[in-house]
Amino acid sequence: MAEFLGFLADPNRLRILSILAEQEMCVGDLAMAVGMNESAVSHQLRTLRTIRLVSSRKQGRHVFYRLQDDHVFSFYQAVVEHLDESDG
Repeated sequence: MAEFLGFLADPNRLRILSILAEQEMCVGDLAMAVGMNESAVSHQLRTLRTIRLVSSRKQGRHVFYRLQDDHVFSFYQAVVEHLDESDG
């Protein structure tokens, strides 16, 4: 579990997950949204796929990424809600 949570300590991965919690996106659009180059985003997505936080589907020449499943979204939402409560 420590190794898994360690992967989430990277701010770039968290920004990518935050976007994917809202909608599915391709690498190019994700790169623009987070202000990184496509190669760096692809590297982060490979890591997130390895730990099964995101999955992908191919449509034509584009690969679209999304959160792996409802468990990942629920985990993400729980953390966001916890942090919001801590601010209040």
